[in-house]
Amino acid sequence: MARYSCSFNMPGPLDHLVPMLGEVLRSCNFEIIYDTGDYMMGREIPGRVSFSKLVTVEALIDRSRATNQGVNMNFVIKNEELPLQAQNHCREMFDQVKEAIESQTQGKLRKTPDPTRQV
Repeated sequence: MARYSCSFNMPGPLDHLVPMLGEVLRSCNFEIIYDTGDYMMGREIPGRVSFSKLVTVEALIDRSRATNQGVNMNFVIKNEELPLQAQNHCREMFDQVKEAIESQTQGKLRKTPDPTRQV
């Protein structure tokens, strides 16, 4: 199973960031299948790759430390594909989501993502 994770300290008030996160995931070809306000799960829309390569993204929003200046978000992006190569579909989707978040916040990230982890 391929699995990549990162954390962002995203600037801005929480009530603007949660809807923005949904928009970012939809723009990356994910449909939101679960949203509680502090946890969001999306799955890649089928059709472009085989089912074993379909990616799931989970975003956990740390409301306990949220301020008007920013909130911490943790992402896990995974699929059932064995990561036999460093550049695989799960990694491509991970990079796409990271870039979309960075461009949506216009480079205002206060903390760079944690090093990626592959399990």
